[in-house]
Amino acid sequence: MRAKFEKLCREAQIKITEAISEIDGKATFQEDAWVRTNGGGGMSRVLKDGAVFEKAGVNLSVVYGSMPQEALQAATERGVDRAKGMAPGERVPFFACGLSSVMHPKNPMCPTMHFNYRYFETDGGVWWFGGGTDITPSYVNEDDMNHFHGTLKKVCDNHDEKFYPEFKAWADRYFQIKHRGETRGLGGIFFDDLNDRDPDTIFEFSKECLNNVINAYGPIITKHKDDAFTPKQKEWQLMRRGRYVEFNLVYDRGTVFGLKTGGRIESILMSLPETARWEYDHQPAEGSPEADFIDACKNPREW
Repeated sequence: MRAKFEKLCREAQIKITEAISEIDGKATFQEDAWVRTNGGGGMSRVLKDGAVFEKAGVNLSVVYGSMPQEALQAATERGVDRAKGMAPGERVPFFACGLSSVMHPKNPMCPTMHFNYRYFETDGGVWWFGGGTDITPSYVNEDDMNHFHGTLKKVCDNHDEKFYPEFKAWADRYFQIKHRGETRGLGGIFFDDLNDRDPDTIFEFSKECLNNVINAYGPIITKHKDDAFTPKQKEWQLMRRGRYVEFNLVYDRGTVFGLKTGGRIESILMSLPETARWEYDHQPAEGSPEADFIDACKNPREW
């Protein structure tokens, strides 16, 4: 499974970056191969200052070695014991492979998108899959959200009709910015510690999720990349990016795992936008599109 999942991630990285480059039409992804001192390495592909995307990154990580038990705990669903049977303080031998991405478009009518799909093993024979795809617009566009969530639901339904409602609700919980009382964006799907069926079955689900990233996201960007917008709408987008930064630095499981295991800092922080904004005590006007977006973040909707 280690080699199989790594091959999937390498192929998906190439396909997704080629598709995003084509949508952008100006910039191309630059490759940055890196080696992890404690075992493994990866390939970062990053596009900057494109015609459509301010920054887009797709990062492959294949790492192994040993880690503290608290780092393993940070990488899994809270409360799940993946170091069972090991002595307190004993380091956990592990293998982890994942493909993660964040796309930050320039136009505030184009949403940010994130995905991450990963496979973990420990030498003790414990394994699990995790991942998800989610979207963070600055404004509510129901047609866009119906397309995005509808694409994810179709993928989920191909494997288990319980997946979409369960993983959609999980995303709404996971991407909660607790100190703000709102979600980072308008959700998607998220799952972790998935090992309740044959690993090849879960692999096929992860594969179809990766193969539909562009189908879910690409048409939305193509539709809105040339939309007109005002300076105030751009400021709002930057404020929402500020929320994005807050979640990623405080709560994101991948960020915490990377920092606790001595990961490569450029790869860990690849998800952050180049520009963001924090405005003191900003309150959207009642009845405005911005207020409607905040309501959707405080009260997750079904699409």
